[in-house]
Amino acid sequence: MGRPFQRRYRAKIAPYKGLGEHLIPVKPFKPASLSHGPRVMGILNITPDSFSDGGAFMRRDAAVAHARAMVEAGADLIDIGGESTRPGARAVSVQEELDRVIPVIEALAGEMSVSISIDTGKAEVMIAAAEAGAGLINDVRALREPGALEAAARTGLPVCLMHMQGRPQTMQAAPRYADVVSEVLAFLLERVSVCEAAGIDRAGIVLDPGFGFGKTLEHNLALFRALPEFVATGLPVLVGVSRKSMISAITGSGVDRRLGGSLAMAVLAAQAGVSILRVHDVFETVQAVKVTRAVHRIGVA
Repeated sequence: MGRPFQRRYRAKIAPYKGLGEHLIPVKPFKPASLSHGPRVMGILNITPDSFSDGGAFMRRDAAVAHARAMVEAGADLIDIGGESTRPGARAVSVQEELDRVIPVIEALAGEMSVSISIDTGKAEVMIAAAEAGAGLINDVRALREPGALEAAARTGLPVCLMHMQGRPQTMQAAPRYADVVSEVLAFLLERVSVCEAAGIDRAGIVLDPGFGFGKTLEHNLALFRALPEFVATGLPVLVGVSRKSMISAITGSGVDRRLGGSLAMAVLAAQAGVSILRVHDVFETVQAVKVTRAVHRIGVA
């Protein structure tokens, strides 16, 4: 692959000077109303083992082409990840993750009119992605990995904090809660306080309940019904349920037949006031949100 990205990034931005000067501006993520609707975040997995599209976009040209197609389909953001966090997924090294995501971010940052999100929990990847042109950090570990909190604060980028019970390798073994809604909400608000203490602006923090990350079907459904409680915090909320196994648990459909359920949940999340929908099927989701928005406007006119 040529010269390692980790070594190149260290030499280039170790002093952190000028970090983020060329980043794509990210508009504030405010809690959404149906009159404006949530933003649609397209998923770009540069991984061989993601649950839905693993291996499809490992080549740089394929990844770049898919990102462009999602923007053409109406995506407001592109979320790029180089490590699968599906149940049982293996961890990857910092270097491997850098080699997967940095070339794609660099290729897209100069041409895209939408913001690029980096889906990572590693401090080194956050810094390198910010320097390459990412405009949002999306961390399923809520900045709990070593150095992640400090790295995110240093970049000055907005962050998305997700709840996960356990780790991807074991999180679905036997998830348990006394009260899943109150526990997940309390965890996220505690992480918000930690972030603020580290210098991260509250206005740049997004909450993600973490559907499917250490939760049973009943846990997921309870959280989904409680989305208005998360929205009521005044912080923007991201929902990522696209093609997830909870849809098969409800419908009995296989992983390749979850579009209808994904769209139903996207519409319900939009009605609950979430700010971001993280999805695989951008065109269909954008269309569903537009129709939902139009009906809402007619209903209140």
